[in-house]
Amino acid sequence: MELQSDLYLRPAELLQNLIRFDTTNPPGNEAECIAYVEALLARAGFETKLLARDANRPNLVARLAGRGDAPPLLLQGHVDVVTTQHQEWQHPPFGAELIDGYVWGRGALDMKGGVAMMLAAAMRARAEGLDLPGDIVLAVLADEEAGGAYGAKFLVENHANLFQGIRYAIGEMGGYSLFLGGRKFYPIMVAEKKVCWLKATLCGPGGHGSIPTSGGSMAKLARMLDTLDKNRLPVKITPVVRQMVQAIAAALPGPTASSLRALLDPATTDSALAELGPAGRIFHPIVRNTVNATIVRGGEKINVIPGEIVVQMDGRLLPGDTSDDMTAQLRALIGDEPELELIDYDPFNAEPDMGMFGTLSAILKETDPDAVPVPYLLSGFTDGRHFARLGIQTYGFLPMDLPEGFNSTQTIHAADERIPAEAVQFGANAIYKLLQSHGPGLSRRSPTPP
Repeated sequence: MELQSDLYLRPAELLQNLIRFDTTNPPGNEAECIAYVEALLARAGFETKLLARDANRPNLVARLAGRGDAPPLLLQGHVDVVTTQHQEWQHPPFGAELIDGYVWGRGALDMKGGVAMMLAAAMRARAEGLDLPGDIVLAVLADEEAGGAYGAKFLVENHANLFQGIRYAIGEMGGYSLFLGGRKFYPIMVAEKKVCWLKATLCGPGGHGSIPTSGGSMAKLARMLDTLDKNRLPVKITPVVRQMVQAIAAALPGPTASSLRALLDPATTDSALAELGPAGRIFHPIVRNTVNATIVRGGEKINVIPGEIVVQMDGRLLPGDTSDDMTAQLRALIGDEPELELIDYDPFNAEPDMGMFGTLSAILKETDPDAVPVPYLLSGFTDGRHFARLGIQTYGFLPMDLPEGFNSTQTIHAADERIPAEAVQFGANAIYKLLQSHGPGLSRRSPTPP
């Protein structure tokens, strides 16, 4: 693939080049894509390092030196993507076609589009000789979609020195436009829920499939799944969600604002969610811990009643809660009989550092006068959780001015993933403004947004 020195001027074209590398994870095979990015950055004058747990799955850490008057700023993003298997696409998922103003392809939103924005902004800073107060560090990562063991987690555990002195980073899942009540909001992710994956084992009498039985493991499975389907874990309003809801409500008039404020009272949260309807979908997973049964294993022969069934469950914890909280809340619903075992749990929890929130908000307002930036708690997880172990606060800040009616959250990981080419340019420009404004003042910490 040809290396064009002025490609930073055309971030949508850069995105097309990235999408054409099939980096479906598993297996990942990010090496060719990472090599392309390294060649681009090395040619532009960046210092680059390739670091890998597996040669086919390298990570790139590149640095552009600043004056040293401010801490380095980290721009981190992944190039692996989820599968397109069993999906029907209108256009080839790795064709990266530009159609009707949209770049189509797997990773357009999650998150090669964001990587293209970051690369374009950083290469522009180099090309234009931007006087940077602090270093810019670019981490282009493998394996985020499978947890980061070959990517961010590997770097944090084995090459933490490369991130020394960094206090702030930008990454995925925030900065995109969201329409509520006729206003345009830009959620900036400042915190994320934690993984708490569990296994439930249900036991009962086994036997021959020809003999009627009741009260067995299958019946217990049905009751447990029905209980989880019809009930929710308790409401808990975290500080970030409170700030988010209050900021949105303050920008909206009348009944919608009242319904939003009702979300903040656990006694009225669920009725407020019902009243908000589709507009409240963003709040459903961030006002409580959640758990969903995702894998069921039991039985080996059609003529044998299984004596044991194992259910794996994807649990997500609010900041401040622990695996013990999840277990206690589940027990209150499903009772004491199912054996519960923790599969994976990320106990690390840090209070959001809001010191750069004001800067990011100002950039969005300058770039889009209609913007109403708000802090946001992500219901999923990102590589930001790994960098948090080094004391780095990641903000979800990949600015996208999306048209009303285009639902980015329902398009991510789905068929026909795409992004407006203009949104990629919008994001590259906004991130460039961040590189221009990043300075000594950003080293201060503040517990709440300005």
